Amino acid sequence: IDECEIVPDACKGGMKCVNHYGGYLCLPRTAQIIVNEREEAAAESTSGRNNVIRRTPADPQRAPPNPTHQIQCAAGYEQSDHNVCQDIDECATGTHNCRADQVCVNLRGSFSCQCPPGYQKRGEQCVDIDECTLPPYCHHRCVNTPGSYYCQCNAGFQLASNNHTCVDINECDANNPCAQQCYNILGSFICQCNPGFELSSDRINCEDTDECRTSSYLCQYQCVNEPGKFSCVCPEGYQVVGGRTCQDINECETTNECREDEICWNYHGGFRCYPRNPCQEPYVLTSENRCLCPVSNAICRELPYSVVYKYMSIRSDRTVPSDIFQIQATSIYPNTINTFRIKSGNENGEFYLRQTSAVSAMLVLVKSLSGPREHIVDLEMLTVNSLNYRTSSVLRLTIIVGPYAF
Repeated sequence: IDECEIVPDACKGGMKCVNHYGGYLCLPRTAQIIVNEREEAAAESTSGRNNVIRRTPADPQRAPPNPTHQIQCAAGYEQSDHNVCQDIDECATGTHNCRADQVCVNLRGSFSCQCPPGYQKRGEQCVDIDECTLPPYCHHRCVNTPGSYYCQCNAGFQLASNNHTCVDINECDANNPCAQQCYNILGSFICQCNPGFELSSDRINCEDTDECRTSSYLCQYQCVNEPGKFSCVCPEGYQVVGGRTCQDINECETTNECREDEICWNYHGGFRCYPRNPCQEPYVLTSENRCLCPVSNAICRELPYSVVYKYMSIRSDRTVPSDIFQIQATSIYPNTINTFRIKSGNENGEFYLRQTSAVSAMLVLVKSLSGPREHIVDLEMLTVNSLNYRTSSVLRLTIIVGPYAF
Protein backbone atom coordinates (compact mmCIF):
# COMPACT_ATOMS: atom_id res chain seq x y z
CA ILE A 1 0.00 0.00 0.00
CA ASP A 2 1.42 3.40 -0.91
CA GLU A 3 0.81 5.28 2.33
CA CYS A 4 2.36 8.41 0.84
CA GLU A 5 -0.71 8.62 -1.39
CA ILE A 6 -3.50 7.53 0.94
CA VAL A 7 -2.35 8.98 4.24
CA PRO A 8 -3.09 12.71 4.34
CA ASP A 9 -0.01 14.71 5.27
CA ALA A 10 1.95 11.57 6.24
CA CYS A 11 5.19 13.44 7.03
CA LYS A 12 5.50 16.63 9.08
CA GLY A 13 8.12 19.26 9.49
CA GLY A 14 9.08 19.54 5.85
CA MET A 15 10.03 15.87 5.55
CA LYS A 16 9.29 13.94 2.38
CA CYS A 17 7.35 10.70 2.28
CA VAL A 18 9.01 7.64 0.66
CA ASN A 19 6.88 4.50 0.24
CA HIS A 20 8.50 1.27 1.45
CA TYR A 21 7.46 -2.34 1.41
CA GLY A 22 5.01 -2.77 4.27
CA GLY A 23 5.24 0.92 5.33
CA TYR A 24 6.78 4.28 4.47
CA LEU A 25 9.67 6.52 5.49
CA CYS A 26 9.82 10.23 6.36
CA LEU A 27 13.20 11.49 5.20
CA PRO A 28 14.81 14.90 4.74
CA ARG A 29 14.07 16.40 1.38
CA THR A 30 17.82 16.41 0.62
CA ALA A 31 18.09 12.63 1.13
CA GLN A 32 19.15 10.34 -1.71
CA ILE A 33 17.39 7.00 -1.69
CA ILE A 34 19.19 3.84 -2.85
CA VAL A 35 16.97 0.78 -2.99
CA ASN A 36 18.64 -2.67 -3.21
CA GLU A 37 16.31 -5.39 -4.30
CA ARG A 38 18.08 -7.93 -2.02
CA GLU A 39 19.02 -5.82 1.00
CA GLU A 40 17.05 -3.44 3.19
CA ALA A 41 16.78 0.21 2.20
CA ALA A 42 19.55 2.48 3.36
CA ALA A 43 19.49 6.23 3.49
CA GLU A 44 22.23 8.78 3.57
CA SER A 45 21.90 12.55 3.59
CA THR A 46 23.46 14.37 0.72
CA SER A 47 23.40 17.90 -0.48
CA GLY A 48 22.66 16.82 -4.04
CA ARG A 49 19.43 16.16 -5.84
CA ASN A 50 16.70 13.90 -4.43
CA ASN A 51 17.10 10.70 -6.36
CA VAL A 52 15.92 7.14 -5.91
CA ILE A 53 18.49 4.71 -7.39
CA ARG A 54 17.46 1.08 -7.73
CA ARG A 55 20.27 -1.47 -7.89
CA THR A 56 19.51 -5.01 -8.95
CA PRO A 57 22.50 -7.29 -8.30
CA ALA A 58 23.22 -10.08 -10.72
CA ASP A 59 21.93 -12.88 -8.54
CA PRO A 60 20.62 -15.78 -10.58
CA GLN A 61 19.60 -17.58 -7.36
CA ARG A 62 16.83 -14.91 -6.60
CA ALA A 63 13.46 -15.97 -7.82
CA PRO A 64 10.92 -13.40 -9.15
CA PRO A 65 7.93 -12.66 -6.94
CA ASN A 66 4.88 -14.79 -7.42
CA PRO A 67 2.49 -12.84 -9.64
CA THR A 68 -0.42 -15.05 -8.64
CA HIS A 69 -0.12 -14.12 -4.94
CA GLN A 70 -3.43 -12.61 -3.73
CA ILE A 71 -3.38 -9.67 -1.27
CA GLN A 72 -6.03 -8.69 1.28
CA CYS A 73 -7.43 -5.13 0.81
CA ALA A 74 -9.22 -3.08 3.44
CA ALA A 75 -12.88 -2.15 3.11
CA GLY A 76 -13.36 0.43 0.40
CA TYR A 77 -10.36 -0.83 -1.56
CA GLU A 78 -9.94 -3.49 -4.19
CA GLN A 79 -7.03 -5.31 -5.79
CA SER A 80 -5.85 -3.84 -9.06
CA ASP A 81 -4.35 -5.60 -12.05
CA HIS A 82 -0.93 -4.75 -10.65
CA ASN A 83 -1.71 -6.56 -7.41
CA VAL A 84 -2.12 -3.23 -5.55
CA CYS A 85 -5.07 -2.16 -3.36
CA GLN A 86 -6.76 0.85 -4.92
CA ASP A 87 -9.70 2.95 -3.77
CA ILE A 88 -13.18 2.02 -4.91
CA ASP A 89 -15.07 5.09 -6.34
CA GLU A 90 -18.53 4.35 -4.98
CA CYS A 91 -19.90 7.52 -6.61
CA ALA A 92 -18.83 6.34 -10.06
CA THR A 93 -19.91 2.72 -9.61
CA GLY A 94 -23.26 3.67 -8.11
CA THR A 95 -22.70 1.60 -4.97
CA HIS A 96 -23.40 4.55 -2.69
CA ASN A 97 -26.64 5.07 -0.82
CA CYS A 98 -26.96 8.88 -1.17
CA ARG A 99 -30.46 10.31 -1.61
CA ALA A 100 -31.59 11.80 -4.88
CA ASP A 101 -31.30 15.34 -3.47
CA GLN A 102 -27.76 14.69 -2.26
CA VAL A 103 -24.38 14.75 -3.98
CA CYS A 104 -22.00 11.78 -3.64
CA VAL A 105 -18.37 12.72 -2.88
CA ASN A 106 -15.78 9.94 -3.13
CA LEU A 107 -13.27 9.54 -0.32
CA ARG A 108 -10.30 7.16 0.05
CA GLY A 109 -11.86 3.92 1.14
CA SER A 110 -15.33 5.45 1.45
CA PHE A 111 -17.71 8.14 0.26
CA SER A 112 -19.74 11.00 1.66
CA CYS A 113 -23.27 12.23 0.96
CA GLN A 114 -23.35 16.00 0.85
CA CYS A 115 -25.96 18.62 0.00
CA PRO A 116 -25.56 20.62 -3.19
CA PRO A 117 -24.48 24.27 -2.91
CA GLY A 118 -27.22 26.44 -1.46
CA TYR A 119 -28.63 23.58 0.66
CA GLN A 120 -27.88 22.32 4.15
CA LYS A 121 -28.52 19.00 5.90
CA ARG A 122 -31.41 18.80 8.26
CA GLY A 123 -31.50 15.25 9.50
CA GLU A 124 -31.21 13.13 6.39
CA GLN A 125 -32.77 15.75 4.12
CA CYS A 126 -31.27 18.69 2.25
CA VAL A 127 -33.19 21.90 2.78
CA ASP A 128 -32.72 25.21 0.96
CA ILE A 129 -30.57 27.85 2.66
CA ASP A 130 -32.43 31.20 2.70
CA GLU A 131 -29.47 33.44 1.98
CA CYS A 132 -31.74 36.50 2.38
CA THR A 133 -31.96 35.84 6.14
CA LEU A 134 -28.20 35.79 6.51
CA PRO A 135 -25.97 38.86 6.82
CA PRO A 136 -26.83 41.14 3.89
CA TYR A 137 -25.58 39.83 0.63
CA CYS A 138 -27.53 42.43 -1.36
CA HIS A 139 -27.31 46.22 -1.36
CA HIS A 140 -31.06 46.79 -1.73
CA ARG A 141 -33.26 43.68 -2.01
CA CYS A 142 -32.56 39.94 -1.84
CA VAL A 143 -34.68 37.31 -3.60
CA ASN A 144 -34.23 33.72 -2.40
CA THR A 145 -34.38 30.89 -4.93
CA PRO A 146 -34.03 27.08 -4.51
CA GLY A 147 -30.38 26.57 -3.79
CA SER A 148 -29.41 30.16 -4.52
CA TYR A 149 -30.52 33.81 -4.47
CA TYR A 150 -30.22 36.96 -6.53
CA CYS A 151 -30.19 40.68 -5.80
CA GLN A 152 -32.57 43.36 -7.00
CA CYS A 153 -32.22 47.13 -6.97
CA ASN A 154 -34.73 49.84 -6.28
CA ALA A 155 -36.12 51.91 -9.13
CA GLY A 156 -33.49 54.24 -10.53
CA PHE A 157 -30.63 51.85 -9.71
CA GLN A 158 -29.01 48.91 -11.46
CA LEU A 159 -26.83 46.00 -10.36
CA ALA A 160 -23.11 46.53 -10.56
CA SER A 161 -20.82 43.92 -12.12
CA ASN A 162 -20.49 42.15 -8.74
CA ASN A 163 -24.26 41.42 -8.84
CA HIS A 164 -24.60 42.68 -5.27
CA THR A 165 -24.07 46.43 -5.23
CA CYS A 166 -26.63 48.86 -6.65
CA VAL A 167 -25.42 51.92 -8.55
CA ASP A 168 -27.43 54.94 -9.62
CA ILE A 169 -28.74 55.05 -13.18
CA ASN A 170 -28.09 58.38 -14.87
CA GLU A 171 -31.35 58.58 -16.76
CA CYS A 172 -30.27 61.84 -18.39
CA ASP A 173 -27.32 60.12 -20.09
CA ALA A 174 -28.87 56.71 -20.71
CA ASN A 175 -32.12 57.76 -22.32
CA ASN A 176 -33.02 61.38 -21.67
CA PRO A 177 -36.72 61.21 -20.81
CA CYS A 178 -37.20 64.97 -20.47
CA ALA A 179 -38.58 67.14 -23.22
CA GLN A 180 -36.11 69.95 -22.51
CA GLN A 181 -33.77 69.93 -19.48
CA CYS A 182 -32.85 66.83 -17.45
CA TYR A 183 -31.13 66.76 -14.05
CA ASN A 184 -30.02 63.43 -12.58
CA ILE A 185 -30.52 62.81 -8.87
CA LEU A 186 -29.82 59.73 -6.74
CA GLY A 187 -32.26 57.06 -7.84
CA SER A 188 -34.29 59.32 -10.09
CA PHE A 189 -34.24 62.48 -12.23
CA ILE A 190 -35.92 65.86 -12.48
CA CYS A 191 -37.17 67.57 -15.62
CA GLN A 192 -37.15 71.32 -16.03
CA CYS A 193 -38.25 73.59 -18.83
CA ASN A 194 -36.63 76.45 -20.67
CA PRO A 195 -37.75 80.00 -19.87
CA GLY A 196 -41.22 80.61 -21.22
CA PHE A 197 -42.31 76.99 -20.70
CA GLU A 198 -43.74 75.10 -17.73
CA LEU A 199 -43.87 71.43 -16.83
CA SER A 200 -46.99 69.59 -17.83
CA SER A 201 -48.85 67.30 -15.45
CA ASP A 202 -46.72 64.30 -16.49
CA ARG A 203 -43.62 66.15 -15.15
CA ILE A 204 -41.82 65.19 -18.38
CA ASN A 205 -43.10 67.39 -21.18
CA CYS A 206 -43.08 71.17 -21.36
CA GLU A 207 -45.99 73.38 -22.26
CA ASP A 208 -45.76 76.94 -23.47
CA THR A 209 -46.49 79.49 -20.76
CA ASP A 210 -49.11 81.95 -21.91
CA GLU A 211 -47.58 85.00 -20.29
CA CYS A 212 -50.35 87.15 -21.72
CA ARG A 213 -52.92 85.17 -19.76
CA THR A 214 -51.01 85.29 -16.49
CA SER A 215 -50.83 89.10 -16.30
CA SER A 216 -52.60 92.03 -17.91
CA TYR A 217 -49.76 94.44 -17.11
CA LEU A 218 -47.04 92.97 -19.29
CA CYS A 219 -47.74 95.24 -22.22
CA GLN A 220 -49.04 98.79 -22.36
CA TYR A 221 -51.32 98.00 -25.28
CA GLN A 222 -51.52 94.37 -26.43
CA CYS A 223 -49.65 91.18 -25.53
CA VAL A 224 -49.01 88.48 -28.14
CA ASN A 225 -48.07 85.03 -26.86
CA GLU A 226 -45.33 83.13 -28.71
CA PRO A 227 -43.70 79.72 -28.09
CA GLY A 228 -41.53 80.20 -25.04
CA LYS A 229 -41.96 83.98 -24.94
CA PHE A 230 -44.27 86.89 -25.61
CA SER A 231 -44.10 90.19 -27.43
CA CYS A 232 -45.86 93.50 -27.14
CA VAL A 233 -47.48 95.32 -30.05
CA CYS A 234 -48.72 98.87 -30.30
CA PRO A 235 -51.59 100.36 -32.29
CA GLU A 236 -51.12 102.34 -35.46
CA GLY A 237 -49.34 105.59 -34.82
CA TYR A 238 -47.23 104.12 -31.98
CA GLN A 239 -44.01 102.16 -31.74
CA VAL A 240 -42.77 99.72 -29.09
CA VAL A 241 -40.14 101.15 -26.75
CA GLY A 242 -38.32 99.00 -24.22
CA GLY A 243 -40.18 95.91 -25.36
CA ARG A 244 -43.41 96.82 -23.55
CA THR A 245 -44.20 100.53 -23.73
CA CYS A 246 -45.90 102.32 -26.61
CA GLN A 247 -44.49 105.65 -27.76
CA ASP A 248 -46.20 108.02 -30.14
CA ILE A 249 -44.68 108.28 -33.62
CA ASN A 250 -44.20 111.87 -34.67
CA GLU A 251 -45.47 111.65 -38.21
CA CYS A 252 -44.71 115.32 -38.76
CA GLU A 253 -41.02 114.46 -38.50
CA THR A 254 -41.06 111.09 -40.25
CA THR A 255 -43.71 111.17 -42.97
CA ASN A 256 -45.06 114.69 -43.25
CA GLU A 257 -47.93 114.39 -45.70
CA CYS A 258 -49.27 117.92 -45.34
CA ARG A 259 -49.27 120.43 -48.22
CA GLU A 260 -46.99 123.45 -48.34
CA ASP A 261 -49.83 125.75 -47.31
CA GLU A 262 -50.53 123.57 -44.31
CA ILE A 263 -48.81 122.98 -41.01
CA CYS A 264 -48.49 119.48 -39.54
CA TRP A 265 -49.60 119.00 -35.97
CA ASN A 266 -48.66 115.74 -34.27
CA TYR A 267 -50.87 114.32 -31.58
CA HIS A 268 -50.93 111.09 -29.57
CA GLY A 269 -51.54 108.38 -32.15
CA GLY A 270 -51.62 110.46 -35.31
CA PHE A 271 -51.29 113.88 -36.96
CA ARG A 272 -53.42 116.53 -38.62
CA CYS A 273 -52.85 119.20 -41.21
CA TYR A 274 -54.05 122.73 -40.50
CA PRO A 275 -53.91 125.76 -42.83
CA ARG A 276 -50.93 128.01 -42.42
CA ASN A 277 -53.24 130.98 -42.78
CA PRO A 278 -56.26 130.28 -40.58
CA CYS A 279 -57.56 133.88 -40.87
CA GLN A 280 -61.01 134.47 -42.32
CA GLU A 281 -62.52 137.73 -43.54
CA PRO A 282 -62.36 140.38 -42.23
CA TYR A 283 -59.28 139.16 -40.30
CA VAL A 284 -55.83 139.38 -41.77
CA LEU A 285 -52.74 137.40 -40.87
CA THR A 286 -50.14 139.32 -38.91
CA SER A 287 -47.95 136.45 -37.73
CA GLU A 288 -47.86 132.74 -38.14
CA ASN A 289 -50.95 132.09 -36.06
CA ARG A 290 -52.35 135.54 -35.20
CA CYS A 291 -55.18 137.24 -37.03
CA LEU A 292 -56.24 140.89 -36.52
CA CYS A 293 -59.40 142.67 -37.47
CA PRO A 294 -58.47 146.20 -38.68
CA VAL A 295 -60.20 148.96 -36.76
CA SER A 296 -60.68 150.77 -40.04
CA ASN A 297 -63.20 148.14 -40.96
CA ALA A 298 -66.58 148.92 -39.47
CA ILE A 299 -67.40 145.23 -39.14
CA CYS A 300 -64.48 144.77 -36.76
CA ARG A 301 -66.08 147.01 -34.14
CA GLU A 302 -68.37 144.18 -33.13
CA LEU A 303 -65.73 141.44 -33.35
CA PRO A 304 -62.79 140.46 -31.15
CA TYR A 305 -59.76 142.54 -31.99
CA SER A 306 -57.51 139.50 -32.42
CA VAL A 307 -57.81 135.75 -32.80
CA VAL A 308 -54.81 133.54 -31.96
CA TYR A 309 -54.83 129.93 -33.11
CA LYS A 310 -53.27 127.32 -30.82
CA TYR A 311 -53.17 123.54 -30.96
CA MET A 312 -52.63 121.00 -28.21
CA SER A 313 -53.04 117.24 -27.79
CA ILE A 314 -53.98 115.22 -24.73
CA ARG A 315 -54.30 111.52 -24.05
CA SER A 316 -57.60 109.80 -23.90
CA ASP A 317 -59.32 109.34 -20.53
CA ARG A 318 -57.07 111.81 -18.73
CA THR A 319 -57.69 112.06 -15.03
CA VAL A 320 -59.76 115.04 -13.90
CA PRO A 321 -59.68 117.72 -12.74
CA SER A 322 -56.55 118.59 -14.68
CA ASP A 323 -54.95 121.87 -15.67
CA ILE A 324 -54.33 121.63 -19.40
CA PHE A 325 -53.69 125.11 -20.85
CA GLN A 326 -52.79 128.59 -19.60
CA ILE A 327 -53.95 131.77 -21.34
CA GLN A 328 -52.13 135.04 -20.73
CA ALA A 329 -52.35 138.56 -22.04
CA THR A 330 -49.58 139.45 -24.45
CA SER A 331 -49.94 143.19 -23.89
CA ILE A 332 -50.52 144.78 -20.50
CA TYR A 333 -52.04 148.24 -20.28
CA PRO A 334 -52.28 150.38 -17.17
CA ASN A 335 -55.63 151.11 -15.57
CA THR A 336 -57.29 148.13 -17.24
CA ILE A 337 -59.24 145.21 -15.92
CA ASN A 338 -59.04 141.80 -17.62
CA THR A 339 -61.64 139.08 -17.30
CA PHE A 340 -61.58 135.65 -18.88
CA ARG A 341 -64.34 133.36 -20.09
CA ILE A 342 -65.01 130.35 -22.33
CA LYS A 343 -66.80 131.95 -25.25
CA SER A 344 -67.67 128.73 -27.13
CA GLY A 345 -66.88 125.01 -27.37
CA ASN A 346 -67.96 124.09 -23.84
CA GLU A 347 -71.55 123.15 -24.46
CA ASN A 348 -71.19 119.88 -22.50
CA GLY A 349 -69.31 121.46 -19.63
CA GLU A 350 -66.04 119.60 -20.09
CA PHE A 351 -63.94 122.67 -19.26
CA TYR A 352 -63.66 125.37 -16.65
CA LEU A 353 -61.60 128.56 -16.92
CA ARG A 354 -60.01 129.63 -13.65
CA GLN A 355 -58.46 133.10 -13.49
CA THR A 356 -55.04 132.89 -11.90
CA SER A 357 -53.96 136.56 -12.03
CA ALA A 358 -54.96 139.90 -13.48
CA VAL A 359 -53.51 138.91 -16.83
CA SER A 360 -53.77 135.08 -16.94
CA ALA A 361 -56.18 132.17 -16.54
CA MET A 362 -55.97 128.37 -16.51
CA LEU A 363 -58.15 126.07 -18.58
CA VAL A 364 -59.15 123.09 -16.45
CA LEU A 365 -60.46 119.78 -17.77
CA VAL A 366 -63.30 118.74 -15.47
CA LYS A 367 -64.79 115.88 -17.48
CA SER A 368 -62.75 113.01 -18.90
CA LEU A 369 -62.54 112.97 -22.67
CA SER A 370 -62.24 109.86 -24.83
CA GLY A 371 -60.61 109.96 -28.24
CA PRO A 372 -60.09 110.16 -31.02
CA ARG A 373 -61.82 113.49 -30.86
CA GLU A 374 -61.24 117.16 -31.64
CA HIS A 375 -62.47 120.05 -29.48
CA ILE A 376 -62.30 123.69 -30.55
CA VAL A 377 -62.63 125.99 -27.57
CA ASP A 378 -62.63 129.80 -27.81
CA LEU A 379 -61.08 131.40 -24.75
CA GLU A 380 -61.83 135.14 -24.57
CA MET A 381 -60.08 137.86 -22.59
CA LEU A 382 -62.20 141.04 -22.09
CA THR A 383 -60.31 144.22 -21.35
CA VAL A 384 -62.00 147.33 -19.90
CA ASN A 385 -60.12 150.58 -19.19
CA SER A 386 -60.99 153.47 -16.93
CA LEU A 387 -62.80 155.23 -19.77
CA ASN A 388 -65.06 152.20 -20.13
CA TYR A 389 -63.44 151.27 -23.44
CA ARG A 390 -63.96 147.60 -24.13
CA THR A 391 -61.97 145.27 -26.28
CA SER A 392 -61.48 141.52 -26.50
CA SER A 393 -59.10 138.97 -27.86
CA VAL A 394 -59.78 135.31 -28.50
CA LEU A 395 -57.51 132.32 -28.28
CA ARG A 396 -58.98 129.57 -30.44
CA LEU A 397 -57.64 126.40 -28.89
CA THR A 398 -57.90 123.15 -30.84
CA ILE A 399 -57.67 120.22 -28.44
CA ILE A 400 -56.99 116.85 -30.10
CA VAL A 401 -57.77 113.87 -27.87
CA GLY A 402 -55.74 110.79 -28.78
CA PRO A 403 -57.38 107.38 -29.14
CA TYR A 404 -55.57 105.82 -26.18
CA ALA A 405 -54.51 106.67 -22.66
CA PHE A 406 -50.84 106.67 -23.69
